[in-house]
Amino acid sequence: MKKNLSVLLSLVVLASVLLAACGGAATEAPAATDAPAATEAPVATEVAATEAPIPDVSIATFDGTSLSVPAEECNGDYIGAVQSVVATDANTVTFTLCRPDPAFLSKIAFSPFSIYPSEWLESASTTDLLEKPIGTGAYVVSEWNRGESITFTANPTHWGDAPEAETIVFRWSSESAARLLELQSGTIDGMDNVGPEDFDTVRGDSNLSLVERPALNVFYVGMTNTFAPFDNQGVRQAIAMGIDRQRIVDNFYPAGSEVASHFTPCAIPNGCVGDAWYEFDATAAKAKLAEAGFPDGFKTKLYYRDVVRGYLPNVSTVAQDIQAQLKENLNIDAEIVVMESGAFIDASGTGSLDGLYLLGWGADYPHITNFLDYHFGAANPQFGNQSDTYTDLLVQGAQIGIPADAESIYVEANNAIREFVPMIPVAHGGSATAYRADVTNQQASPLTNEYFAVSDPGGRDVFVWMQNAEPISMFCADESDGESLRACEQVTEALYSYVVNGTDTVPALAESCTPNDDLTVWTCALRQGVTFSDGSAFDAADVVATFNMGLNIASPTHKGNTGTFFYYDYLWGLMKKPGG
Repeated sequence: MKKNLSVLLSLVVLASVLLAACGGAATEAPAATDAPAATEAPVATEVAATEAPIPDVSIATFDGTSLSVPAEECNGDYIGAVQSVVATDANTVTFTLCRPDPAFLSKIAFSPFSIYPSEWLESASTTDLLEKPIGTGAYVVSEWNRGESITFTANPTHWGDAPEAETIVFRWSSESAARLLELQSGTIDGMDNVGPEDFDTVRGDSNLSLVERPALNVFYVGMTNTFAPFDNQGVRQAIAMGIDRQRIVDNFYPAGSEVASHFTPCAIPNGCVGDAWYEFDATAAKAKLAEAGFPDGFKTKLYYRDVVRGYLPNVSTVAQDIQAQLKENLNIDAEIVVMESGAFIDASGTGSLDGLYLLGWGADYPHITNFLDYHFGAANPQFGNQSDTYTDLLVQGAQIGIPADAESIYVEANNAIREFVPMIPVAHGGSATAYRADVTNQQASPLTNEYFAVSDPGGRDVFVWMQNAEPISMFCADESDGESLRACEQVTEALYSYVVNGTDTVPALAESCTPNDDLTVWTCALRQGVTFSDGSAFDAADVVATFNMGLNIASPTHKGNTGTFFYYDYLWGLMKKPGG
């Protein structure tokens, strides 16, 4: 049962006194994985053997209304961002952070941080947890036919406006041509990721409508500098100069795409300050490679997974073009290696690939920290050894709330990343959704979190959506692929949300979250009168229980599909430190 707040709050007061005696919070100072898709038989690759990891040690304390770590741990081995989450009364939750976070609202609006009822988290079976989530959203899951479809029906207890369609159905196909054929035949109402070659087809069909997305993503060529010859900065710079990125965008990307002048899209504040990336110059690239000690080039591998994304819509053809350019411009022989999606993500993310690889990133939340801090923070092993010429700057920039005040820091950081070349940004890829023309409020979210409660399928009773792949599960606290997150968006809600088809945040289950002056304490006043779809009342204890589930590795509710809780770890840091 939900714990009685009036009894437990006396314990909170005592805990607060003890925490205060320990001192204040420190102010010192990470794609997403995507859903696995069918691929060619993967070519075996060797991954370096590692010793068995030392178990992490939980440092969290949870009593039902208060989740915390000792204040002094913010300066110790614990590198998480959250010091405490406390229900200060039934309708108020206070987040105390270890360091300032100007992106707090953008992060808290992300669907993995949706709120669940505390009783359900404690009692749900594995099947219910993964397939039948309890939320406060506009819809509930009524049926999941694995491999075929998910049906959602309107939530009669939803606190907001009633959805336009009583029923929505999610279907999926990995082939954009197959999705378009269904749209043209009228068996679906909307589809994701129109193929680049089909943009004009949709535009020319009066029965259909094309809706283009802003390109809040990046496709890059990665490498790990703990493997030779990528440990040589001159080699990395030569490759950066030796790839004609404009040719790739012109030949393989749809309208609305652009060559990446910086890793972060320019629509993100401070994303494109500092010097633009290297211009293509084959002669200079050859000279740089010779200067680095490889006048005759070298042999390597070029890894990728055969999964279409907005940042890389033509995977195999782009890989083949880059392979040809490396040979022609630098005499680098790159053997193409196709890997299964999950294995590729694991190997690239841990820095285990010994060659070049093709990967990308789409915005989780619209802030520069989402692009730079995850990829180039000191703790990320993906590219090998990061350079403190930019890691220290990123820590500084992440704590500044006004973008103009942080601009000079990001000029230095972007220039340092350009000089060090941990990877080569190639393109910000345009993408689009398509709908039957009579669908109103058509969506193409820049964050790919389309919310279909506001879309009317031309007066029909059922709205049918077709996306790239089946959701992995519907417990998105422990998922990270876009197909799962979009499905969860229909059922669960966070304290804040993003405006439809936009990136600004608006209150959802919170009426407001206001910070103190240094952005280390955020106090959230909760919306009252809200109930979950199982009929239980929403209050502050549910918020604390949800974050305990996500952050506290010792909690019995810290369980899900994978148990990694990727976004909790990436955006907040789990409440743990390395074992002894």
